[in-house]
This record gives sequence, C-alpha cells and structure tokens, in this order.
Amino acid sequence: MEKNTVLYIIVASLVGFIAGFWLANSINRSAQNTSVAQKTTTNTATSSTAPVTAEPDLTEDEIKAKIADADRNAGNFAFQKSLGTALYRYASMKQNPDLLKDVVRILDRAKSLNATDFDVLVALGNAHFDLGFAEKETAEYQKAREIYTSALQLKPGDADVSTDLGLTYFLQEPPALEKAAAELQKVVDANPKHTRSMQFLVRVLIKQNKLPEAEKALAKLKGIDPNYDAIPDLTSEISDAQNGLK
Repeated sequence: MEKNTVLYIIVASLVGFIAGFWLANSINRSAQNTSVAQKTTTNTATSSTAPVTAEPDLTEDEIKAKIADADRNAGNFAFQKSLGTALYRYASMKQNPDLLKDVVRILDRAKSLNATDFDVLVALGNAHFDLGFAEKETAEYQKAREIYTSALQLKPGDADVSTDLGLTYFLQEPPALEKAAAELQKVVDANPKHTRSMQFLVRVLIKQNKLPEAEKALAKLKGIDPNYDAIPDLTSEISDAQNGLK
C-alpha cells in the first residue's frame, strides 16, 4: 500500500471492534471485545479483550492529508478499505461524529468498488450505527440495518453482526422492541453462549415488561459467565421494573 502512516500503527494496537465500540464507551461501564468491530451510562455492550491504555492523537492536518490521499486514489479498493477501517476505529475511539461522516464516504467508495467485502460492509454498517447513536438519528440505524443485512448474506449467522442488527431496532426512536427481541432471540438460539446478545435480550425484555422472561434470560447469562460485567446493572434494572421504578 502507498505510504504507511501513523493511522495504521495506531490501529495495529487496537484488538478489534464491534458496531458500537462507541456504544461501549457511551452505554457501558467497562470495555471487553468480541471480534471484527463492538459497543456506558447504564447499558452495556463490548469493546476490547486487550485494554487500550493509551489513545494516540492525530492532528487534524494528518487526518485531512490521508482523506485527501483517499480522494486522489478513488479507484484503489485496498487503500479505501484500509484507511476507512482505520479511521472508523479512530473516530470511534475519539467519539468524533464529524470524522465518522468522512469514514462513511470512504467506505461507501470502497463498497462501490467491491460490494462483497464483508469487512467493508461491517465497518460501514458500524459507522452508520455509531452516527445513529451519536446524533439520535433513526435514519442512520436504518442504513446500518440495510448494510448489516447485506453482510449477513455473505456470512449468514454471524453472531456479532446479527446482534448489532437487533440493536438497530432497540436503539432507534421509537424503539421497535418486538423486532429487536426477535433478532436477538435468533442469535441466542443459534449461539447459546453468546453473552452479548443475551445481555441485550434481557434489556429488551425488561423494556417490554416481560420480567419473568428477562429473569430467565439473566439466569442463563449468569450460568454462562457469573462475572459478566453487565449482570449487576441488569439485576438492578429488573428489580427496579418489578418495583415500578421504571
């Protein structure tokens, strides 16, 4: 690839993200990971198995220069994919929605060059997802949903992407709780030990006021991983709902 940059050095130290690594910082108390790309006020998701102890900074000029490089090399799929993915991770780490808009543009270009690259589709879906969360914009969740659906046609049953697909329904305004529950239940049924989908299924069930079902799902989560970080919050949410506090 032309010009190795500090961007690639930075992302080499990051162990992978899932749609909403941003969401992990925004609606989760502690970070952990799952695979290609993941997501505190009170809710929880996932981020990185290896803690990120430092957040290297890029100057605005450095970022603009690399975006300009991408524009000058518009037909170079590998460049668009690598830079778009790197900038997505950096924008998520820095919680920078303005940079995410450039990420979408670059990854859209990569998608136009190769519409069957799974990693590009996931990163592009994640960027729309994070924009939806940052800007409270349901249309961004819809775009993420469409792209995740395309990615799942390439890798049917991918648990992380399927979970994020379910979350687009849960987090949009107004939430589509039935659809969110259905998508997350499918993930749990196919992957009984997938803690992240189970965690959010519990949360959706609480929102639906299906508290006995939420308790059962939480019990399964405890059985899989008694130390899972979300358990205390989920336990409190169920208790609050039972006591009419939510």
